[in-house]
Amino acid sequence: MDIILIPGLWLDASSWNEVVPALERAGHRVHPLTMPGVGAPASESADIGIADWVAAGVAAVDAVDGPVVVVGHSGGGNVAWGVVDARPDAVSRVVFVDTVPPPPGQGISEFETIDGVVPFPGWDFFPPEDVDDLDEATRARTAPLALSVPARVPTDPIALSADARYRVPATLLMGGLDQETLESLLEQWGPYAEEYRAIEDAEVVRIGSGHWPQFSVPERLAALISAAASR
Repeated sequence: MDIILIPGLWLDASSWNEVVPALERAGHRVHPLTMPGVGAPASESADIGIADWVAAGVAAVDAVDGPVVVVGHSGGGNVAWGVVDARPDAVSRVVFVDTVPPPPGQGISEFETIDGVVPFPGWDFFPPEDVDDLDEATRARTAPLALSVPARVPTDPIALSADARYRVPATLLMGGLDQETLESLLEQWGPYAEEYRAIEDAEVVRIGSGHWPQFSVPERLAALISAAASR
């Protein structure tokens, strides 16, 4: 299977480096992406928004001959869902890594903008449950991989219009949540619950990790992605 890997905020294609070999050993053709404007100054990235990231994902799908699996980590899940919306007939499954499909009009989140871009806020910015499985050596090794993102990308509303997106099977690989717990939480999130419930075939699989399993448990993440791709 061709698998397109979309990173979350602040990360580029190299963030999948420990996941890709295991997927390739399983026989998949893997396409990790770096999104437009990552690491670029405001003078080069001010006009880049979430639609440009979705367009980059769509271009990757169009470059593959045959159906693909699209994987999105964290904020990359918004991008992945936008790609599914644009190419529902080309995507055989979408995989969300510790995130959920956004409803139309929602952004990723808000973060501080400095010098016209959104820099990585540091590991200490995040709640313990997100980062407790990242030891100091992993944090020191991966922090330099985190680059700024264009200021518009985290808050731009996602445009979704094709009901056909709901027919694409979805796997939600959640760090610490099982299906029952996630669905209970979603009931408090209004339109997010409605978007999730509209998907005809959705499954939730607990990874048993924090928010960055590609760094903390890459082999396990690869196995779960491969299993999802094979269904």
